[in-house]
Amino acid sequence: MGIEIERKFLLKNDSWKKHVSVSTDFKQGYLLAPGSTDIAKSSVRIRIEGNKANINIKSMTLSITRQEYEYPIPLEDAEKILKELCEKPLVEKIRHIVIHEEHKWEIDVFSGDNKGLIVAEVELKSESEKFSIPHWLGEEVSDQVKYYNVNLIKNPYSSWH
Repeated sequence: MGIEIERKFLLKNDSWKKHVSVSTDFKQGYLLAPGSTDIAKSSVRIRIEGNKANINIKSMTLSITRQEYEYPIPLEDAEKILKELCEKPLVEKIRHIVIHEEHKWEIDVFSGDNKGLIVAEVELKSESEKFSIPHWLGEEVSDQVKYYNVNLIKNPYSSWH
């Protein structure tokens, strides 16, 4: 079983930009069953990351620890699934990698219907793992479901204002 332990934060400022080691374009969509409800047990995501694609199944547990399974799929299949089968709008973002001390931070700068939203995530080995808080981090939003990517298709950032 795959487990993801992740904490998510807003950012105070853009001083993280000078520490970016790599940036990658992401486009992702979610497959939802007809008549699905808000009590779904999992989300199923198709993601194109640069020139690679995968399918991802993630538990809908409201916690920093969730089950996660991810498998590569052909890029052409992913493009067709995103276009024809996924709920709209798609989630589009550029992911920037910043190494701070011993941790890798993924900073997502969203575009499209979620333009203006920027979040930083760090994956941990355990819920109690200690990590250094970079000076550019703001409020933690790990437990706020509106920041989950799967919820950005139903309630995009542009509608929050």
